[in-house]
Amino acid sequence: MTLPLKEAAYALCARTTDRARRAGAVNTLTRNDGQWHGDNTDGAGLVRDLTGRHGADLRARRVLLLGAGGAARGVAPALLDAGIGELVVVNRTPERADALADALGEPARAHSRYWQDLRELGDFELIVNATSAGRGEGSGFSAPLSLVNSRTLAVDVNYGEAAIDFLAQARAAGCHDVVDGLGMLVEQAAEAFEHWHGVRPQTDACYAALRERDPVLVTAD
Repeated sequence: MTLPLKEAAYALCARTTDRARRAGAVNTLTRNDGQWHGDNTDGAGLVRDLTGRHGADLRARRVLLLGAGGAARGVAPALLDAGIGELVVVNRTPERADALADALGEPARAHSRYWQDLRELGDFELIVNATSAGRGEGSGFSAPLSLVNSRTLAVDVNYGEAAIDFLAQARAAGCHDVVDGLGMLVEQAAEAFEHWHGVRPQTDACYAALRERDPVLVTAD
């Protein structure tokens, strides 16, 4: 299940996993007893890619999450579970950012801010783009230099051409590493496969084959 249907799919489910309920969105559907059961593997896929494949330590990081739609809702709970120190949610429609921050239920660690105040938010060790700007909606993202410090990792949950603009902006702003969403795509799919079949496939060969076709977007150590 992909953009922009994750929240709509959630509403159709008779049963959902805990992580899907926390996200309010699903990307994995199973038909049981004539009813849809929903799960969300996006966040687990992102965390596994960043920590396992790229060796990132997410603990205590100050995180900026751009976007508040289905993709953002999928990754936000998993980032909190991974031990980040603070999550700041910013969306062009502030009411959606407020709603996501409230749904996470951790006001001491997760809160929303206004898009126009980006330059005043200080710096972050992790910036996650979960908007659809690179897919032709909106005007894209221009990264203020003030958001970046010497160890900032910038991640776009999109991949391919949809990620190019954001990652180019992140490089220009001085981010230490940039990562697109290809690894997240592979890992969330493996998570869904395990959900359906009880066996988790090996992902390294799949990722390597896909990365060979599109090698230029990742500069993480």
